[in-house]
Amino acid sequence: METKEFAIRLGVALLAGAAIGLERQIHRKSAGIRTNALVSIGAAVFTLISLSFLDHESADPTRIIGQIVTGIGFLGAGVILHQGVSIQGLTTAATIWCSAAMGSLAAMGYFKEVVVFGVAIIFVNIVFRLIDENVINRFRKEKNKEEDKEN
Repeated sequence: METKEFAIRLGVALLAGAAIGLERQIHRKSAGIRTNALVSIGAAVFTLISLSFLDHESADPTRIIGQIVTGIGFLGAGVILHQGVSIQGLTTAATIWCSAAMGSLAAMGYFKEVVVFGVAIIFVNIVFRLIDENVINRFRKEKNKEEDKEN
């Protein structure tokens, strides 16, 4: 692969990861712009390395991509906090995992798919947060009030 193509793919991964991280940072979540951008470009570089093995008969480039998934899982586990019955950081961990997948997509040259996937990630993080805060939490409060009346 030529340097120009490498730079384009890495640049797309960087911008996509930064966009995801910006949403997290705006909402004051851990793992913001730098983390998501680094995860995305790191996954992109490992994917590009695996693509360079396509010409070798005995090489299996999918093994490197599989190890990205595992490695990012460990990173994601580091942001999950468990305090009593409360668990925090699951969405951040899942977002980091998605940033890695986005980096791999960019490395493979699937730029349109990167945009669609990025929009989907941001949509889930924003819209589902609003649903959780406004609908589900309201339902929980009403249920707790009913239980208090029964007691």
